[in-house]
Amino acid sequence: MILLLTTIALISLILINVPIAIAIGIVSVGGFYLTSGSGRFYDMVIALYSGATSFPLIAIPLFILAGNLMNTSGISVRLINFVTALIGFVRGGLGMVNIGVSMVFAEISGSAVADVAATGTVLIPEMKKRGYSRTLAAAITSSSASLAIIIPPSIPMILYGAIAETSVLKLFVAGVIPGVLGGGLLMLVTYFLAIRYDLPRAEGFDLGHIWKSFKEAFWALTMPVIILGGIFSGIVTATEGAGLAVLAALVIGIFIYRDLDLKRLRATMLDGISQTGVVMLLVATSAALGLFLTQAQVPQQLAAQITHVTTNPLIVLALLNLLLLVLGMFLHGAAAIILVVPVVMPLVTAVGIDPVHFGIIVTLNLAIGQQTPPVASVLITSCSIAKAGIWETSRTNLPFIGVLAFILLLVTYVPSVSLALTEYIK
Repeated sequence: MILLLTTIALISLILINVPIAIAIGIVSVGGFYLTSGSGRFYDMVIALYSGATSFPLIAIPLFILAGNLMNTSGISVRLINFVTALIGFVRGGLGMVNIGVSMVFAEISGSAVADVAATGTVLIPEMKKRGYSRTLAAAITSSSASLAIIIPPSIPMILYGAIAETSVLKLFVAGVIPGVLGGGLLMLVTYFLAIRYDLPRAEGFDLGHIWKSFKEAFWALTMPVIILGGIFSGIVTATEGAGLAVLAALVIGIFIYRDLDLKRLRATMLDGISQTGVVMLLVATSAALGLFLTQAQVPQQLAAQITHVTTNPLIVLALLNLLLLVLGMFLHGAAAIILVVPVVMPLVTAVGIDPVHFGIIVTLNLAIGQQTPPVASVLITSCSIAKAGIWETSRTNLPFIGVLAFILLLVTYVPSVSLALTEYIK
């Protein structure tokens, strides 16, 4: 009953346009007051503070800043030029370039919205010039950007790891195969659509041009190697890797490419602070709500009720996928993780589901949620850049959403797809 009332109150506030973080805070205050009185407010304050100051979460503002620095320091443009030279000769190559750049960008920023902002502003206008419809350009950009939260490093994975007390490194490794497989299938769909709509090649194959663009993009291409190499080798943690990403972006942008001056740096940092403030306020208030639900024994009661009906992990995963897909349509990724994970983790543990496996499932559900209105934060950003209608683009986007849904089902029911590489991590 408490979970139902909490959900109704939260959705009602969101529907009247109360910001999600504020809505969560209001529900938390009301829940504590009605069940325990004002004496519990001290616990709530502690939860607000500790929720926003967890060490692993420091990686979130750092990766946000690294992504913003890439957008303003010429790194993104050089990556686009290199990938265009590499695969642009294929029919529909510019769409594939979009996907390929997103896969590289994902290895640095961990944010789908940052990916759209970086690649969409450059590639979408060019795609429209080459004969791509507005909706197709927006759909390819949006769906490929969601790879940014599947391919490591991933901000949602960091958040999930902190809440579920699961190894972020294992989550990163588990995301490699699904992310690469998803990128390959998105390119395949783009190729078939290019044939169907008779889309042109981006440019001819030219080894000289490839070599020239590679030299220009060399330092940009070292960033994923430095970041992921450091994290996967165990030299740095995910949080330290985020700091390394910022340092690399600064050094490359200021001293090598020389496209990042003080004015741009100031604007980039202010934008990063703004984005971080939104995310961390959401994290803090959600931590308070999580404390209220935990003290009310809601997660344990939910686990007991479902396990009383079934303990089959396949059925439980199907129910959790359905829940996450629905919530993903109405909540931003961070809100969905913070609200759902603390509630369902006792159930996940009770039926024997690997928490790393479940983390990848959560991330894939959020990737689909970023593409499905009404919230669809990544799709809306892409449509805004392309000046395309959201519902029209959603129809065009269905084959790409189908790819993400296929990867979700594959990972859900063939755990080795995501867990195979984690066996090599101690």
